[in-house]
Amino acid sequence: MLNLAIDMGNSRIKVGFFEGGSLVRESIFTDLSQIGEALKDQEVQHVIVSSVRKTPEKLSNVVPLLGKQLLFSAQTPVPLQNAYATPSTLGVDRLAAAVGAQHLFPERNCLVIDAGTCITYDIVEAAGVYQGGSISPGVNMRYQAMHTFTGKLPLLSGTDLPPRPGKTTEEAMKSGVLYGAVAEMEGMIQHYERQYKSLTVVLCGGDAPFFESTVKARIFVIPELVLIGLNRILEYNV
Repeated sequence: MLNLAIDMGNSRIKVGFFEGGSLVRESIFTDLSQIGEALKDQEVQHVIVSSVRKTPEKLSNVVPLLGKQLLFSAQTPVPLQNAYATPSTLGVDRLAAAVGAQHLFPERNCLVIDAGTCITYDIVEAAGVYQGGSISPGVNMRYQAMHTFTGKLPLLSGTDLPPRPGKTTEEAMKSGVLYGAVAEMEGMIQHYERQYKSLTVVLCGGDAPFFESTVKARIFVIPELVLIGLNRILEYNV
């Protein structure tokens, strides 16, 4: 019997299928109805939904449920002490990733880095306390900002590293965005390594492969970290 962890973003829906607490597969959908089609012949016990868009009041209309449907929000109990000063403004994906890291690396200080639309850095202390962290623009957002707020700079994309120094405007822009983001991440890791004698760095997000190959630090890359955290929160509540 399956439990589902559903992470609904603006453009796609990531679903983790869990059995006995273990992730057995992960799929990406564009519409909730596709999930129902994928689960026609399977029994689903519990579901947790993390969403930045409107969700149906009863997910059982789409996916037949035998148990509980949980919509993850700031009011949902989590297996961490949350020391964030404004928990109602904390992104649920940040908190879910923190829970996932604490579940996978218990009793260890963790720096959780999510390299997506924004790059977030979050600290979970060994005692199970979420302390908050930092938010900065992601790679594509940096490209977009330079194009939007200048008159002549083109809109670029991609993570192919240019030569240094850049000999063209495009190379110079890519150099600033990519090497700058790498330097930022390495600097954040070094800062928290000084603050915590023992630190585990956990990386997820769409740009994780780029940073894994370029950042000079020992990093655990776990793309499904948010889904693992959501499932842990689901288990904690049911």
